Amino acid sequence: MATLKDTKSHDMGLHEESLKGRTQQRFFSVDESSNLTYFNSFEVDTDKTATIDALEMTPREINIAIRELMESGVGSITVENPMSRHGVGVGILNRLNLTFTDSLGYFGCGLIDGPNVHIKGRVGWSCAENMMAGTVLIEMNAGSTFGAAIRGGDLVCRGSVGARTGIDQKGGTIIVGGNTGAFSGFMMQRGRMIVCGDAGRNLGDSMYDGVIYVGGEVEELGIDCVPGEMNELDVRYLSSKLDLYGIKTPNGAEKMHKYVSGKMLWNYDKLEPHEKKVAL
Repeated sequence: MATLKDTKSHDMGLHEESLKGRTQQRFFSVDESSNLTYFNSFEVDTDKTATIDALEMTPREINIAIRELMESGVGSITVENPMSRHGVGVGILNRLNLTFTDSLGYFGCGLIDGPNVHIKGRVGWSCAENMMAGTVLIEMNAGSTFGAAIRGGDLVCRGSVGARTGIDQKGGTIIVGGNTGAFSGFMMQRGRMIVCGDAGRNLGDSMYDGVIYVGGEVEELGIDCVPGEMNELDVRYLSSKLDLYGIKTPNGAEKMHKYVSGKMLWNYDKLEPHEKKVAL
């Protein structure tokens, strides 16, 4: 059994956890560098630019065009007239500057690891699902399940988002400039969520770990989501993170509310039947 060491992140709401079984630690050698890259990743130059007019293209054709440009070394791509098509900008596994001049539909920019994406419109359901690294910035609003199962990077929406934001979040940062809907942070496991406006019902329901910050009102907290105590590290983190994207909170970072896991469900399977009823 091993115990995680105390760090500043623990002061911000991330807790110690006992680990059992074999260690997950791995040691890498520089001689294995070829094994640490994706098969479908490419070397690109951000100074090389290209534009795709997607007006008459299908989602598959758009994705193929993006991939072909990356393969040729183009590192800055602009897609014009995406016309709210679904499943566009997915599966990009390397660094890339990608701009969409209008809105995307469902499942936009999912399964990405590394690109910096700028969407100058709205997005539908499940934007940036399973995002691993990079940034995605949406100028307007987003649909439900925004950032589902995100594992890393920054996912930012300047407007408001729908229900179930960050469901099963496993890392990274989700920033919402406006409001978020019901069940945001449901089964959250790691990472941070910053909501500058209001949050709907069942915020952080069944969250295991991580931190949720809310600048406005919370309609109702979910099971095992409890208020946390803001400290200087939280304020410094929020101020720097929001300044990075030019987003302001209504009352300032120091007035935001912090929510963390109450840890009542950490050992849920070990509870007696009558204890489970209390937890629920």
